[in-house]
Amino acid sequence: MNLTAEKVSGGFEFLEGPVWVPARNELLFSDIPASKIYRFKDGEFDVFRHPSGQANGNALDPAGRLVTCEHENRRVSRTENDGTIVPLATHYEGKRLNSPNDVVCRSDGSVYFSDPPYGVKTEERELDFQGVFRVDKVRSPGAPQLLVRDFAKPNGLAFSPDEKLLYIADTELGHLRVFDVNSDGSIARSRMFCRVERPDGVRVDIEGNLYICAMKAVEVFDPVGKKIGEISLAERPANLAFGDTDRRTLCICARTGFYRARVKVPGR
Repeated sequence: MNLTAEKVSGGFEFLEGPVWVPARNELLFSDIPASKIYRFKDGEFDVFRHPSGQANGNALDPAGRLVTCEHENRRVSRTENDGTIVPLATHYEGKRLNSPNDVVCRSDGSVYFSDPPYGVKTEERELDFQGVFRVDKVRSPGAPQLLVRDFAKPNGLAFSPDEKLLYIADTELGHLRVFDVNSDGSIARSRMFCRVERPDGVRVDIEGNLYICAMKAVEVFDPVGKKIGEISLAERPANLAFGDTDRRTLCICARTGFYRARVKVPGR
């Protein structure tokens, strides 16, 4: 499978974190330096939130609420149905998080996020590692569970269709690792899944194929880690999401531009 993405719009600063909102048939995505979350609906763009705390990754929880990684505020937040924004994770063992980057939500309501230091100055860091964390329903805000801490720069996250596997990109080391997800939500049995140059955002379709934002394209891998195609575009892609009612439009945030490509297999 080799495709070329269509550029829909440009002129943004640094796009990230697209998420499709089925209840409203719209896409939300972040412009990190502009501290805005944009909405794309019916072919039109408008500002959904400003300031956004330099929002990066976004996801929906099972109740359809927006969960957001905020660089400037160094936290993960959730937007309630009435528009109230509440913190989900702010500290680990009394120390502020680095700069939460990407986030995925599991069907049990738990939230998984990566925490590299891209959005925080070295002298302001309180954690001396780059971890991946989990927040569940019983944990109080600011008390995430550390899942793994041996990444150089953890970034994009994605679950397999059955949620038994968690894929985590390491941008600095140029690979994705895959973990088994245990019944309690912890992860185990780390192993290499594939190598790509500077991987960022990751998404999975219903057949378990992975779409990975890499240095020069969106690279596509089958469930066993074999590359099966790529989607080219004029800018380096950062993150992506499956959109539209059939979940077959791949919406790609790529630096200053927003792109789309139609794929055969619907997204998870």
